[in-house]
Amino acid sequence: MPSQAPPGDGEKPIPLLILGLGNLLLGDDGLGAVAVHLLTRWYQVPDGVTVLDGGTLGLALLPYLEDAEAAILVDAIRADGPPGGFVRITGDEVAPAVATRLSPHQIGVTDLLDGARWHHRYPQTLVLLGLVPARLELGVKRSPAVEAALPGLVDRVVGEAAALGFPFTRRASDASASPGPLDPAAVYGL
Repeated sequence: MPSQAPPGDGEKPIPLLILGLGNLLLGDDGLGAVAVHLLTRWYQVPDGVTVLDGGTLGLALLPYLEDAEAAILVDAIRADGPPGGFVRITGDEVAPAVATRLSPHQIGVTDLLDGARWHHRYPQTLVLLGLVPARLELGVKRSPAVEAALPGLVDRVVGEAAALGFPFTRRASDASASPGPLDPAAVYGL
């Protein structure tokens, strides 16, 4: 997964972190990781933006979040609405939503946000974007509703980044972003 800047000691903050979350082995739960792979396949990542597939790494992502001035988290979000429905949560509503509305890896994300807050290095802007999952069970296939909604979710991430001053440019062909057969996007059938 391409990254524009490694985490540091806070001296060189990451202007915008886009962090895909979720477990690819639990059906729709992996939609955040899939979305960021599609993002980097379909779009050129602008300067100042770090895009990461955070999977279920939890606290291991703390250095990245602490160095981020703004962060967009992308994940499956339990909410009212049909499977594949879009959800956007911002600011102070993100942490409580993470504690109650994310899927099986939610404890790691809650710890991640709490860690940044406890260190007084919480991003100035925090947005949680996602889709309502249909199923969160063992398997790498996503539900048809979530699969159909993924391109729209990627478009929403691009729009959110543009609103923060980081416009993405669509690639002429997604093949230019694919490094080969071991690319996680190819492995997971993207």
